[in-house]
Amino acid sequence: MGKPSAPPPPSGKPRRRAPRPVIGWREWVGLPDLGIERIKAKVDTGARTSSLHAFRLQSFERDGRPWVRFFIHPEQDRGEPSVPVELPLADQRHVRNSGGEQELRPVVRTRVRLGEESWPIEITLTRRDAMGFRMLLGRQAIRGRFTVDPGASFRTGRRPPSRPSSPSEPSPP
Repeated sequence: MGKPSAPPPPSGKPRRRAPRPVIGWREWVGLPDLGIERIKAKVDTGARTSSLHAFRLQSFERDGRPWVRFFIHPEQDRGEPSVPVELPLADQRHVRNSGGEQELRPVVRTRVRLGEESWPIEITLTRRDAMGFRMLLGRQAIRGRFTVDPGASFRTGRRPPSRPSSPSEPSPP
């Protein structure tokens, strides 16, 4: 037994949803609250919650509330830059990792930017050194916002610039 459907509008015609933007299986996203302008993310509809590569995780208290301090390497296959982050701890959850084992992960809330949109999401923190992407964008983060085309990549644009060019620097071709 499924959920009852919403009643049709007074005209008797079915409601039409506005078409959702289409994204690919990998996209460049930003984490503006964390100072991350761009990070390559795998769009993973098989993962419920988004996940971010974090290392040197430390729990601490601030004003009687639990917080977490960690570092991020936003560039794939590079150890620099290292971006320090401190956020309130939203939760701790058992998550099944890519090897099928359960692990307890800290959960934080922050905003994500994809294309022209920005919205709050929950992200679990874990070491992703050996993984192909520093971030997974899970289905809870994209539900109701996007349609995923698994045969496409970077539908919202190619790699954004790491910083604006100054007038003295030539623009990239």
